[in-house]
Amino acid sequence: MYFGADYYPEHWVHPYDGTPQEPEARWKRDARLMVNAGLNVVRMGEFSWGLCEREEGKYDFTWLRRAMDVMAIHGIKVVLGTPTAAPPVWLAQKHPEILPLDENGLRRHEGTRRAYCLNSDIYWEYSKKVVHAMAAVLGDHPNLIAWQIDNGIGRHHTEYSFNPETKRDWHAWLKAKYEDIDRLNNSLGLRFWGQVVSDWKQVPMPMTAPVVHNPALLLDWRRFSSDTCVAFVRMQAEILREMTPQVPVTTSFRAFAANFDYFDMARELDFVSVDSDAAIQNKASEIACNIDLLRSLKKTGMITPDGDQGFWVIEQKAGNVSWADVNSLVRPGVVRLFTYQLLSRGASGVLYFYWRQPRFGHEKFYGGVLTHDGRGDNRMYEEVCQIGQEIKRIAPVLHNSRVKAEVCILVSHANDWALNQAMRPNKFFDQREHLQLFYAALHKRNVPVDFARPEDNLAAYKLVIAPSLHLLAGGEADRLKLYVHTGGTLISTFNTGLVDEHNTVPATGYPYDLTDLFGLKVLEFDPLPPGEENNLMFQGAFPASANHPARIWCDLIEPKDCQILATYTRDFYAGRPAFTRNRFGDGRAIYVGTMSTPAFYDDLTGWALEQCGVKPLLEVPEHIEVHAREKDGRKIYFLLNHHHAAIRVNLNKPLVDLFTGEKAGGSLDLQPHGVAVLHEQAAVS
Repeated sequence: MYFGADYYPEHWVHPYDGTPQEPEARWKRDARLMVNAGLNVVRMGEFSWGLCEREEGKYDFTWLRRAMDVMAIHGIKVVLGTPTAAPPVWLAQKHPEILPLDENGLRRHEGTRRAYCLNSDIYWEYSKKVVHAMAAVLGDHPNLIAWQIDNGIGRHHTEYSFNPETKRDWHAWLKAKYEDIDRLNNSLGLRFWGQVVSDWKQVPMPMTAPVVHNPALLLDWRRFSSDTCVAFVRMQAEILREMTPQVPVTTSFRAFAANFDYFDMARELDFVSVDSDAAIQNKASEIACNIDLLRSLKKTGMITPDGDQGFWVIEQKAGNVSWADVNSLVRPGVVRLFTYQLLSRGASGVLYFYWRQPRFGHEKFYGGVLTHDGRGDNRMYEEVCQIGQEIKRIAPVLHNSRVKAEVCILVSHANDWALNQAMRPNKFFDQREHLQLFYAALHKRNVPVDFARPEDNLAAYKLVIAPSLHLLAGGEADRLKLYVHTGGTLISTFNTGLVDEHNTVPATGYPYDLTDLFGLKVLEFDPLPPGEENNLMFQGAFPASANHPARIWCDLIEPKDCQILATYTRDFYAGRPAFTRNRFGDGRAIYVGTMSTPAFYDDLTGWALEQCGVKPLLEVPEHIEVHAREKDGRKIYFLLNHHHAAIRVNLNKPLVDLFTGEKAGGSLDLQPHGVAVLHEQAAVS
């Protein structure tokens, strides 16, 4: 297993460290401290373009090679980042046309990272040249084990730009998709407000206008922008694979941080790398949800540096961040706790960000493994040393183990893009909050969860949850029907199938192409403002712990063949169905026509899991998170105490404590923020 840090050797040369006689002397000291902490890999280089090419065409990668050599002497491998996330100042000043124009047509200026338009031919050409040059000079280094392409593609709203070249590519993208101008007009519904076009060049980019743009055009714009981000990464991947075919490629993802299709991007990579901002103020279930979503981007076909089948955490925060309103310290034990949460969910590589707090720049108060003084006697360094020693013990058992889930939650970037538009039924509906209600209830029961797209093969799952698939393509509806017909259990909800893939409302009723699956039709829907609620009355078939509220959205359902599990109690639709179940082929389709509170989702998931025969990993007290990886038919359990007090856990099976190598039987006391890693085997090895 790889365990390391994100290292910026350019920060630690004279006058910031080292001496006039030995400007790079600090690198050796850092490498020794890394080895002492059990680190065996660093990432470097991803923001170094302006240092590697100070003048056009004059490349100097020798300093990076010297840094790699220092790491090699100490047995530390290197992931190199291509430097295209931060173009040099001279490039933007020579070619200001590479700078992105915003939706008002105003230029966003140079002097920061991501000061580029991803549709700029000039930027692409310079990017190709620097990536090619870097691979030519450093690609043969024996310690290079992976490439990270760029850094944080699309963040800070850079997936969108409104430059002339963007408009050119936008029109070409539309022409390739629709082929015929009449098909474009009809598919996008441009006859609304008479905005039909007779030439591809007439189609506007969605820049600032007196009123909102056509929603179907906005949806295609986001698809086009996503494809642009993916194409930029693909271009670099092709260069790197041609020049260094033995070195796998990745890029960094952060959950919900950018508006491109993460699944499309993951297809272009050999393995997925994620950024994690886990900190004490976050809910464990929210962090776990982010991890599981990103882990699910690439479930098969991974090529990682050590041949393992997991994902990497390319940035795990080693302390407080610097961009929040208040950047509180991370408490003792918390970085260790969340490191093991990442490992429990399939990570096969973890790198901390930063190795050392930088002394300059706007991230100078960002937490690091080392503090500004770099001595290595600080609290976080000691905690990382502990983790490093523990990982050495457990890594052989974890190698080639996998996370296996019987439950899946469906997500769709196109659905999110259709939902998050100005003119929508209820601006107080939040898809992420809705998804999190389901996930948190499953997390509370320690049930592993995968994520997938509606178009994916779902046959491996006993339970599939599809929260508010507002946009549903016909092929996606067919996939859901096939899943249920062949024995699966599907939970779907309100705000499903209101539009097709062109953002057009179906004439066949809601939910689009699924009325037979659920045995019902949604006649109308009533969006509710915050603070206004209806109530649910449950039938005997559903064991509700209370008469839960109905909030945010109420579907008015006309039942056909379905069984009614709950009805509304108020307003003119009192007595109408709100929650139903329908037999379809060999499976079950459950429809929840409203949104409720966490207590309802606890009841719902508990009931559904029991029906599907899905059991929690272990029965444990509240505040204990359990997750597992599997290998050779046996589970490796991770028990994480998210409470500020010690908690006793009773174990009902023979397990071995991988930290101590001793049997863990009867009970186990987990200290505050404590961790246990237990192997399901009969005897001590």
